[in-house]
Amino acid sequence: MKKKIHFICLLLLLLSLSIGGIRVQATSSISQSYKSKVAVYLVGDSTVSTYDSSVAPRAGWGQVFEEEFRHKVTVRNEAQSGRSSKSFIDEGRLDAVLSEIQKGDYLFIQFGHNDEKIEDPSRYTEPSTTYKSYLKQYIDGARAKKATPILITPVERRRFTEEGIAYNSHGTYPQAMKELGKEENVPVIDLTEKSKALYQELGIEKTKDLFLWLEKGEHPNYPDGVIDNTHFQGNGAREISHLVAEGVKELKIVPLKNYLNKE
Repeated sequence: MKKKIHFICLLLLLLSLSIGGIRVQATSSISQSYKSKVAVYLVGDSTVSTYDSSVAPRAGWGQVFEEEFRHKVTVRNEAQSGRSSKSFIDEGRLDAVLSEIQKGDYLFIQFGHNDEKIEDPSRYTEPSTTYKSYLKQYIDGARAKKATPILITPVERRRFTEEGIAYNSHGTYPQAMKELGKEENVPVIDLTEKSKALYQELGIEKTKDLFLWLEKGEHPNYPDGVIDNTHFQGNGAREISHLVAEGVKELKIVPLKNYLNKE
């Protein structure tokens, strides 16, 4: 009788180990599947940020960027309104991103709008010196984690001359970023020029549909209307997102380029 009990116990133990092995194997498989996903981390300012319904239809290009990809890509939008390359670091936000980013991931870096605020020492950077040195910290941090840094020149504001010519509003910041990209061998998506070309193509009136231009009573979040030549509505955010994706394709950033939608 005792031998029979021992035999049954042994069978139960073997069955338990077998099931446990299946569970371990399944867990491992799930883990590998998760790790096979490429993460694209976005850092930047309000033109990139994700917004909730309380300020709709305001939108940043980062909140729709995942729509540019078919599969295997997760977009982590860490951009925050009002931040510069300096203040984002000073607040510990870059450290938080670098604590999560992994080998094979990407770090997309777009700053400039708030770096220009010379009246605010907590955000201001000088294009040819401190702007470059702060951006380099993003590059070095990503590379230390074996992730790929991508620089993105600041998206243009809606600015036209009286003759209807779209023009630059970011001074020498885009050029400084391109110089840094060359110095550090980092791909640079020239979103400044791409967005300016888009605005020129659309013209003065049609570009209003990209930006947060609303008539009085047009949206409950802006009962008095709003005229904003910096921030986008949803369709504008998508147009800018398309330009960033276009840059990925043109620069042949692989394997990320291979995951883009074909349209």
